[in-house]
Amino acid sequence: MNKEGLVKAVSEKSDLSLKDASRFLNGFMKVVSETLANGQEISLVGFGAFSKVERSARAGRDFKTGESINVPAYRVVKFKPGKGLKDAVI
Repeated sequence: MNKEGLVKAVSEKSDLSLKDASRFLNGFMKVVSETLANGQEISLVGFGAFSKVERSARAGRDFKTGESINVPAYRVVKFKPGKGLKDAVI
């Protein structure tokens, strides 16, 4: 499902207009991005938690040449599903 499909589904499930559902989704994505950028975690009980995690530097391998390379440390967004979401999917 892409963003357009998600907006349509949210609109249908919540009795919001497409415009309101789109504004909600855009606002939600902006809040999640800003909150994670500030180093905070977002926890939605029953759904899951978003957090920012630091991956440490490590040695890697260039698959084309077989040469050993250094992969620098970097940050990634992690999502841990909650019990409600796990139960609904599994």
